[in-house]
Amino acid sequence: MAGSRDRSWPPLPEPLPHPVVDDHTHLDHPAPGAGGFGGGSLPPTLAEQVERAVLVGVTRMVQIGCDLPAARWTDAVVRQEPALLGGVALHPNEVPLHAGVREVAPDGLQPDPREHHAVPLDDAMAEIAAIAAGNDRIRVVGETGLDFFRAGEEGRRVQREAFRAHIALAKELGLALQIHDRDAHADVVEVLLADGAPDRTVFHCFSGDAAMARLCVEQGWYLSFAGTVTFGAATGLREALREVPLGLLQVETDAPYLTPHPHRGRPNAPYLTAATTRRLAAELDVDLEHLCRTLWSTAEDLYGPW
Repeated sequence: MAGSRDRSWPPLPEPLPHPVVDDHTHLDHPAPGAGGFGGGSLPPTLAEQVERAVLVGVTRMVQIGCDLPAARWTDAVVRQEPALLGGVALHPNEVPLHAGVREVAPDGLQPDPREHHAVPLDDAMAEIAAIAAGNDRIRVVGETGLDFFRAGEEGRRVQREAFRAHIALAKELGLALQIHDRDAHADVVEVLLADGAPDRTVFHCFSGDAAMARLCVEQGWYLSFAGTVTFGAATGLREALREVPLGLLQVETDAPYLTPHPHRGRPNAPYLTAATTRRLAAELDVDLEHLCRTLWSTAEDLYGPW
């Protein structure tokens, strides 16, 4: 139909000269409205996702499970698929639902609790901790942090409490921390400084400005950039990118969201990490192979070999 939205999968990018890691992806979430890579109605399988990523040099992925069903799925799948390591946490938007907070959001949206939200917050956090402690292929606590985009006063309070609990868990288990930060830059930094950030703290899908990037660099925090850095209006984000030493840089998809330009609005998957990596090299005016090798080495510093 004329004017219909293109929901087909973007083409394979040119292969990278050295492998890289997709620092943050959600393989448990099928891309909304997208069928299989061959055009069928079913979403691609995990094996197909991994195979397509490997073809372009994205040979490892950090699978993030950020609600209870996704954490359970992540726990199982990283035991089976050698290309994956895992991270588990309660996303800040999940926390109020487990805590029984039913505030109407500032934009008027109603809370949307699901069956798993009947698990009380303390019990849900205990399950996350047990998964993280019980599987040596879970190397990340995350994504955790603050999301004030739709949270009211009580929701923000319980988000802060849960964020602090996740920070403590990462330090207790010696795991990396991946942070979700939406409309809450100052508050996220305040909590990290007050509680003491884990040695390996990563801002996933970094969305701050150059000043915040400089602050993170001063603290030794890692910044991971997603397809948003390729968007035409993201001038400030590209300015922030140029403040980050290569040794504190990571690249991610946050798939199935945030598909890089020029495919914005189409499905996203780990293979498109290759496209964003090329854009990072161009923006930083660095040799692509050198960037890829550095990203790879840094990922192993963060999460260990796999």
